[in-house]
Amino acid sequence: MVKTSFSHVGEWVFDLDHTLYPPHMQLFDQIEVKMTGYVMEQLNVGRPEADRLRHHYWRTYGTTLAGLMREHGVDPDPYLIEVHDVSMEHMEPDPDLAAYIRDLPGTKIVYTNGSAPYAERVLQARGLSGLFDGIYGVEHADYRPKPERQAFDTVFTQAGITPTRAAMFEDDQRNLAAPHSMGMRTVHVAPARHDGDHIHHHTDDLTGFLRKIVT
Repeated sequence: MVKTSFSHVGEWVFDLDHTLYPPHMQLFDQIEVKMTGYVMEQLNVGRPEADRLRHHYWRTYGTTLAGLMREHGVDPDPYLIEVHDVSMEHMEPDPDLAAYIRDLPGTKIVYTNGSAPYAERVLQARGLSGLFDGIYGVEHADYRPKPERQAFDTVFTQAGITPTRAAMFEDDQRNLAAPHSMGMRTVHVAPARHDGDHIHHHTDDLTGFLRKIVT
């Protein structure tokens, strides 16, 4: 049943954080601490206010960076370097995931709201280097974040993705609305299910889900 749903797909788009690695590996936890610290420093506020602002930016604009840029004119490049300077010591390779991604037919890319250099570090730590035809960060979308439709349009144009032939794997269900409207097959990768017309499939086990597609 799952395999049939993807019979038309020849282009595969993967989010990074909490999609190509599970939340328990505690990588994004480090990034959240860094983001809060950056807000504290840039705006000269305490930690509670920085946390409040960070969540406000995420809800309103899609990312903390987008809020800092739009409301305070923050330069994105130093931010991206600082918040992604995190340890990969908790990351573990997943040979099975690597094998199933390798066996997917057609083009495969990573598209993250983080930076491309950070994505490359994560892929290396997970044993997923060399499996993707392209790695795209928020910088490739002119710093516009998912879930903005324009961000997807920009990256997919660069990557040569045809949405009606593509599938999107993503942990943030908000970021599947635009891909769905573009004609993509959407897969929500998260521990908890979120129902919605823009979500075709849900899984809490990406490796197991891809196994059903390629075997």
